[in-house]
Amino acid sequence: MADKQTIRLPERFDFSFHKNFNAAYEPLLTDTQIKELELDFSQVLYLDSSALGMLVLLAKKLANTKVVLSIVGAQGTAKDIINMANLFKLYQIK
Repeated sequence: MADKQTIRLPERFDFSFHKNFNAAYEPLLTDTQIKELELDFSQVLYLDSSALGMLVLLAKKLANTKVVLSIVGAQGTAKDIINMANLFKLYQIK
């Protein structure tokens, strides 16, 4: 497995994506080869508070590891929400 993994997020990142989001990252939690987990926001037009909660929970789960978390491709309203939520404290914003 590569040392960088990417999870592509949908246009509408909300609670309806919770199960898919967990399924995408859960197997990566035990993979010691991974150095970076990148969340691709390039398609995201909408995210809600449950999506923010999922992002915070993921960061907490990886807090005691050396995995770098990053958000890439965020634009428009999604980028504004990421900034307002201070996610730069938990994720590298690229």
